[in-house]
Amino acid sequence: MNVLFVCSRNQWRSPTGEEVWRKTPGVEVRSAGTSRNARRRLSLADIRWADLILVMEEKHQSRIRAEFRDELKFKTLHVLDIPDEYGFMEPELVEIIRQKTEPMITQGGTAE
Repeated sequence: MNVLFVCSRNQWRSPTGEEVWRKTPGVEVRSAGTSRNARRRLSLADIRWADLILVMEEKHQSRIRAEFRDELKFKTLHVLDIPDEYGFMEPELVEIIRQKTEPMITQGGTAE
């Protein structure tokens, strides 16, 4: 399963999601940002690669849907509702990401 984590600047939240799942057998992970000044900007190739797209906030979903509408027709996209108030690999952020994403990733992206 290919899992894409997305936040705004690809600085704290989405790289933490990528790191949390990096060593999981059967799971490939990437992270990207929707902002023009993102550390790694979200691309069409990322969208095509992903089986499951996990965004941190509604605004990320809106931007992705506006920019990649046609590519999202057969993609699974979930909003995790994680505010931009954590640092990279902050223990509370790691725990929130694990709790919110484990059912989706271990069940193939089908859990809500």
